[in-house]
Amino acid sequence: MKALLMSGVMAFALLGAAGAASAAECGDVTIASMNWQSAEVLANLDKIILNEGYGCNAEVVQGDTIPTLTSMTEKGQPDIAPEGWVDFMRDIMDKAVADGKLIYASKSLSDGGVQGWWIPKYIADAHPDIKTIDDALKHPELFPAPEDPSKGAVFNGPPGWGGTVATAQFFKAYDAEKKGFTLVDTGSAAGLDGSLAKAYERKEGWVGYYWEPTALLGKYQMVRLDHGAKFDSAEWKRCNTVADCPDPKKNDWELAEVDTVVTKKFNDEAGPIMDYLKARSWSNKTVNELLAWMTDNQATGEDGAKHFLKNNEDIWTKWVSAEVAEKVKAAVK
Repeated sequence: MKALLMSGVMAFALLGAAGAASAAECGDVTIASMNWQSAEVLANLDKIILNEGYGCNAEVVQGDTIPTLTSMTEKGQPDIAPEGWVDFMRDIMDKAVADGKLIYASKSLSDGGVQGWWIPKYIADAHPDIKTIDDALKHPELFPAPEDPSKGAVFNGPPGWGGTVATAQFFKAYDAEKKGFTLVDTGSAAGLDGSLAKAYERKEGWVGYYWEPTALLGKYQMVRLDHGAKFDSAEWKRCNTVADCPDPKKNDWELAEVDTVVTKKFNDEAGPIMDYLKARSWSNKTVNELLAWMTDNQATGEDGAKHFLKNNEDIWTKWVSAEVAEKVKAAVK
């Protein structure tokens, strides 16, 4: 009996030691949060799941696309960039992966970062013939310019944005001016958002540049116009994204690849955490809705992550084991 009792005590001790070892093996983890809403909430989501589900000591550190990914390549820190818009430095990133310094763990956004020209869904529903940019440009009367309602308006982003340059080039490529449109400089991100929100609340026509995932496209139902052309990478680089190029051609927008990036060292040591990161991917629709909730509730990235975990178990429990899922559920009750 005494021997049986001792064997039970030893077994319990071994199990406890294994649990402690598991947490110790995970140890400290640094997760980069970029300076925009979707990246902030994803970084906090990873932090909660790693800490509560895998026993890590994960912390979120502030970063931005180029400095963060450069630091991961050169210094091996931070360990994880949950939302890396890698196209901003594609050649450098691919070389770092080839050199064994970084790993593309998964696509953060399953359908990629999407940019383009959008119209309100109520306009698309009322005019089912409008499916492409060319279709919309046949109807300047549906999208009156604020300064001159006799003309149509295409609303552009603020100076300094790559999307603003591309929109101006597309405006030329699709002969929008000849078709009765003017290109509106909204001056700032707030100005662009305000123009869309004002038109939507009044159920007026609006066409212009926007992107997802964003809170605004989570709040307002918008339809992206088809470009009526297949994506041509050479033309995109030659002229569609070059402000002073005089002869841009019709083209589709480049779909932005948005990846979760980890250092090679972290990948080699992370074990089951990499299984989670490789599985963890969400759609623009999911993120749009979450960001809209965060904006309406003035929520932080941590608030947003907890809201997502409480209300979207059908999505995130597929990314982890049943055991990890139960631990996370218990932590965010």
